[in-house]
Amino acid sequence: MTSATQQLTVELHERSYPIDIGAELLHRTPLFPALPKQLLLVTNAPINALYGETVRRALAAHHVITYCIGDSEHAKGIDTYAAVLDTLIQHSFNRDCAIIALGGGVVGDLAGFVAATYQRGVAFYQIPTTLLAQVDSSVGGKTAINHSGGKNLIGAFHQPQAVLIDTTCLASLPLRDYVCGLAEMVKYGIIADGDFFTWLEQHSAALMARDPHALQTAIYRSCAIKAEIVAKDEREQSVRALLNLGHTFGHAIETEFTSTWKHGEAVAAGIMIAATLMVQQGRLQLTDQQRIERLLEQFQLPTRAPMMSFDRWQTLLQRDKKVQAGTVRLVVPTAIGQAQVEPWSDWQAIQQAIVSMSSATAKTR
Repeated sequence: MTSATQQLTVELHERSYPIDIGAELLHRTPLFPALPKQLLLVTNAPINALYGETVRRALAAHHVITYCIGDSEHAKGIDTYAAVLDTLIQHSFNRDCAIIALGGGVVGDLAGFVAATYQRGVAFYQIPTTLLAQVDSSVGGKTAINHSGGKNLIGAFHQPQAVLIDTTCLASLPLRDYVCGLAEMVKYGIIADGDFFTWLEQHSAALMARDPHALQTAIYRSCAIKAEIVAKDEREQSVRALLNLGHTFGHAIETEFTSTWKHGEAVAAGIMIAATLMVQQGRLQLTDQQRIERLLEQFQLPTRAPMMSFDRWQTLLQRDKKVQAGTVRLVVPTAIGQAQVEPWSDWQAIQQAIVSMSSATAKTR
């Protein structure tokens, strides 16, 4: 039986906001308190077919326009961004309107960036429907669109007014998309909470079976970890960078293999590269690296990166947003439950870790 609705708060003073987590939350009325009259619901066709009418019924007292974007990472580009802005302008949306994102990370990132930039910023609400978005991208206010040169290169920090996480949405999620969210949970355990990592090991079978109680517990803890980090460092000047464990390598994989690798899969492979780099440096116990690898495998996530020339790796890594003065800054685990951000200029060591954790059989997923 699913637990009752839980709530936690992202503490950002006057911009603090609640995260509600529970089952069947899409059916509650109102979905959010004090919504303005004009609402743009940004979603995609598959999610609109599943949940669009339910959400619109809950918003019946408002003027709601629905805009469906494409159902892939390719939809998170400048052309789609411009088309959503065109819709707002054509329907005479005012500064007191609000944008509601109903969908996964692509929908949330793009809708949030529209909200951050339309008339210098309008209200924004998140209803994440994928596990990855529920435990990661919907919380913290990072919004972005992609550029041909890389992922999330155009963006802004724009916090939502509230986040509503309906765990029953996960029942319809394809397995491959579902386990991508589990990769982010593993990340939280590595960077901040060794006890949570152990809990994930102990409940891996229940999570793979999508047990409602285990899921809600894991989502709540993941969101609580992220909320605590965001409250300390909203704009990623220090500790928030820890949330990028596996992402520097993962974004390189996503950019090069955008049609065959999903975000969570690339992050999982990136986590293993970072862990292996630390083992090779003598700064992470081999047993910890093995525990990480075993848990990722239990979640049916890749632990090897696809083959790519190191020149290409280096080019893509140097485009990362965390590069400073030409030096790549990596998030590296030093124990399960501990990680740090460090500048790296030893490309030979990075190459050694990448080569040892790459495989031709990981070419496609």
